[in-house]
Amino acid sequence: MTQPAPGQVSFLEIGSQDAAAIRAFFGAVFGWPSHDEAWLQAPTMKVGTHGDDPAPQIYVYFKVDDLEAAAARVRAAGGEAEAASDEPGFGRFVNCVGPGGLAFGLHSPPLTL
Repeated sequence: MTQPAPGQVSFLEIGSQDAAAIRAFFGAVFGWPSHDEAWLQAPTMKVGTHGDDPAPQIYVYFKVDDLEAAAARVRAAGGEAEAASDEPGFGRFVNCVGPGGLAFGLHSPPLTL
């Protein structure tokens, strides 16, 4: 797989009360294979899943070249950006909140997807 361009959606995280049911559903609808009972492989990216979310939602992460600089731009624009976290095999992530409470994330993919 080629690396996404900066600003392109590069990772999705699906949160629900029942992660196994969500993996089965998206697998049946789109044919995405499930791996390690934790993520799905979509055509152009990995899709993480997790359970015990009080409100089901899909988190969208945008690819950036410099995670810290992008997080600083979020803060300078009036948003919130958490500290970066590393997820081996998936890359580095920063969870953000924009105007009106809109949640999104920044993502620096691993060198190979």
